[in-house]
Parts: sequence; C-alpha cells; structure tokens
Amino acid sequence: MAHLGVADLANIAQAAYGRELRDVVRLHGGSKKGVYRLTLDDGTTGVAYVWRTSEDYWPAHEQDPLFGNASGRDLFLTAHTALSEAGACVPRLVLVDSDVVVIEDLGAEFLEKLLDHDTEALERLWDDLGAVHQRTSPRYGRPSALQPADAPPAPDVVLHRALGHLDACCERVPRVAAERDRLETQLRQRHAAIEPRTAYGLIHGELGPDHVLVADGRPVLIDIEGAMFFDVEWEHVFLELRFGPHYRPVPGLDPARMSFYRLAQHLSLVEGPLRLLDGDFPHRDAMREIAEHNIGWVLDC
Repeated sequence: MAHLGVADLANIAQAAYGRELRDVVRLHGGSKKGVYRLTLDDGTTGVAYVWRTSEDYWPAHEQDPLFGNASGRDLFLTAHTALSEAGACVPRLVLVDSDVVVIEDLGAEFLEKLLDHDTEALERLWDDLGAVHQRTSPRYGRPSALQPADAPPAPDVVLHRALGHLDACCERVPRVAAERDRLETQLRQRHAAIEPRTAYGLIHGELGPDHVLVADGRPVLIDIEGAMFFDVEWEHVFLELRFGPHYRPVPGLDPARMSFYRLAQHLSLVEGPLRLLDGDFPHRDAMREIAEHNIGWVLDC
C-alpha cells in the first residue's frame, strides 16, 4: 500500500497552517485510516487523519451499522463533540476537509509506555471515563445515529454478532470448530441471564492504553470514531482486557453483562485479526499474536 507524501498533503498543510510542507511521515498503527505527521517549513508539526480507501487495510466485509468499520470523518467529528462535551480530553481540531482532518500534534507519549509509573495520568483517565460513562441516552448507537426505540436490546445485537464471529472462527481455526457447540451454548446461556435495561452510557468503544496520549499530565483520547451510547460493561470488558492489572473496576457494573461481553469480545478478537490478515496489513505478527492469545482464552472459558 502506497503512503501519501509531501505532494499529496501540501495543499492540506497550506490550508491548515498557511505554511509550506517539508516532510510527511505515516505513523504506526492505523488500520482504517492514515495517520500522518506533517512537518512544516518552520519545524512545527501537525497530525493529519486521512480517510480514503487506499488507507484502509481491512478487506471488504458486510457492514455492521453499529460495530462495523467505525471509520470516517463524520464519525470522528460527532465523537469528538460528544466526548469533549462529556468531559474527556480530545485533540484540538485545526482543519476539517472532505476526507481529512488535521489535529494538533501533542508531541506526547502513549499511556501504554507510562502505565507503570504515571499513576496520576491513569487516575485522571479513570475519572474522565467515569464522567463520560455518566452521559446517557435512552437509546443506543452512534451519537449522530441512535437506533430506533423498537430496536432489539443491545445484548441481542451482541449475541447475533458473536454467533457470526463464532462461525467465522470455526472456519479458520479447527481447535475452535471442535468446541463450537459448547461455545454457542456458553454464549446463549450468558445472554439469557441478562436483565433488561433502559439507559446506555457514552463509551469510547475501543479504549486501550495505545489509544490514550499523555500531554502535560492530561490523558487525551484518540481513535475515537467508535464512540457510541451502549452498555458501559462493553467498555469495561475491553478496559479490563487491555489494561490488565492497571484496570480500575467501578461499582454498579452488571456481572451478567460482563460475563457475556467477555466471551463475545474474545471471539471478536480472534475473528477480526484473522480477517485483517486476509489483506496486506503490514504488522502481521502482532495480529497473529492477538488472535492466538484470544483463541486460548475462548477455549479455556
């Protein structure tokens, strides 16, 4: 996959800063959009998010309107507004174009590298997330596209999705296929234990320590396009998984939802990385490791 260069983004830099663009570097990690550091002729920098087909490593796939390929300028902008209004720190907008957004370059470290010693930033993150999760809606969905009042309950949506992931995993992983009946029973039993709910919290949707920058002690959320109103347990299962011993549980979480969503997310973290490997995503060993780790969890559940 060819990356963009100075000639491709010179006009964007000029519109954003009124200066000449000297250098462009594609930053590590983006699988659905291109993330580029722009270096201007005076040495200052910015970051451009580019949503184009040429920047998306994911193979063509049937789109899930809720959990599908959460990518695009409009999703980013609505999430940016919703999260900032709820009290989270997000990067400052510099320029909004048709398929590009330029944000401030915080020049910050990822929280992933600071977990063992920056307890202040971590504690502030948990406080910020608590405030975000308190922002509620009677319907779930993207902030700009809430599901209708008669939509299926959120756990039903997850069950349908998880059964699809189980089928896909069975096609790719014989060890999972051998346990298919047991795993489907587990999903259905955990789903059946969930009581109805009428309010949903605002969540980031995919928040790991690699999606948090720390700038001047502030945790700043990035990769925010997946933000939505949903069961906060969905977020907490992912936080628990990604932050490990640094995760801070909160009172009031529904243990039945936590149990069901754990299995559903681990199945997703097998299916997604293996599907990504169908394309030309460059960091292939990392995806294989993620899939293998989650296969082990699923088989042990």
